[in-house]
Amino acid sequence: MQGKVILVTGGAKRVGAAICRRLHAQGARLIVHYRSSFEEAKLLHDELNRERADSVALVQANLLEIGSFSKWVKKAVNCFGQLDVLINNASSFFPTLLSQCSLEDWNDLVGSNLQAPLFLTQAVAPYLKEQRGCIVNIVDIHTERPLKNYVIYNAAKGGLLALTKSLAVEMAPDVRVNGVSPGPILWPQDGIWEDEATRQQIIASTLLKRCGEPNDIAKTVQFLIADAPYITGQIIAVDGGRSIHL
Repeated sequence: MQGKVILVTGGAKRVGAAICRRLHAQGARLIVHYRSSFEEAKLLHDELNRERADSVALVQANLLEIGSFSKWVKKAVNCFGQLDVLINNASSFFPTLLSQCSLEDWNDLVGSNLQAPLFLTQAVAPYLKEQRGCIVNIVDIHTERPLKNYVIYNAAKGGLLALTKSLAVEMAPDVRVNGVSPGPILWPQDGIWEDEATRQQIIASTLLKRCGEPNDIAKTVQFLIADAPYITGQIIAVDGGRSIHL
């Protein structure tokens, strides 16, 4: 990990921030992308740069505006002069009942979870090939066992799973592409699944009978970057066994 330059989308908070902290602690330099979470991004930026000066840069961008990718990616790469890893972590997540699905919902969920990873990969591909780097996509265990009332989100993450495998074929042998599928790690912030009974039901469906932690995802991302040179086109479920026990 020492000396690698890593771009993390949605890296300012929650799982993204845990990934940033872990990779930074292992010696990586980071380009932390955020859309609207400036305060969280600035706090993380200042925290990590206090630990190691000039090791973290911030980039603000709306990932639904794919026409701007080339410009801000070039600016981001210029921060450290190279790019070794892309982590597609940024994601919209909210329910869409079939009877209420809208084009606006589709554009948001598919845009952030599938469209952005594709076109961001396209934008960074020359830099990653030069470094013989890798990509890690944050997928979801519900790509194979859909979550009820999340029809568009399920489809978008399912597309990301297929995209991960397709990109592994397209970018070989220069760039490895893998994915991590989280299970119950952090509860949503928008009030969904607030009641304790629902949470306990989800926890009970895991084989390990507990929630995971953001660092469980971060450790797996680190493994795929630093310790898995012969792994590509694979999706690792980090879910306490929930995906085989639903």
